[in-house]
Amino acid sequence: MMRIALTGGIACGKSLAAKFMNEHGVETLDADDIVHEIIPDPAERKRIAAEVFANPEARRALEARIHPLVRERFAAWLAEERPASAPLRIAIIPLLYETGWERDFDFIGCIVSSREEQISRMVQTRGYSIAEAEGRLAAQMPPEEKAARADFVISNGASSEELRRQVLLFIQEAQNRSKTLPTCKEE
Repeated sequence: MMRIALTGGIACGKSLAAKFMNEHGVETLDADDIVHEIIPDPAERKRIAAEVFANPEARRALEARIHPLVRERFAAWLAEERPASAPLRIAIIPLLYETGWERDFDFIGCIVSSREEQISRMVQTRGYSIAEAEGRLAAQMPPEEKAARADFVISNGASSEELRRQVLLFIQEAQNRSKTLPTCKEE
């Protein structure tokens, strides 16, 4: 089975894209959801985030503890035995390139938005201050750099219907490639 991932910057629309994928019968697993399983208390996650985004050394230490657990969960999910008729599975991994996990996947999509849209979404929907939003952006590779490394780019700068259309194109491309390309396991 071909291994497929979707990445992108914070507030670029990965969650909405995953919702659209699920509507088309695609299974998804989001790294953020795995982290929420590891640290279930929202207040604790908020406290930790405030600490680590203000201190790069603390962020690296936290990532050194959390990322192996997340990667292990993805590996188990992707390795689950499934019939050939099973739907596509797409791993949603915001920090795919930052962690070096791109080698684990055969086909990578990247969702991008402008920096201004990202900041606006974080302020409006997540309640971040502009300084907090800027701090989150500074901790990640810029979406345009991720897009340059990806196999497929989804632009989330227009309507949700346009995003839905592009997600469908991504799914179709992933299905087409899964029929023709060797996978990580076959190489």
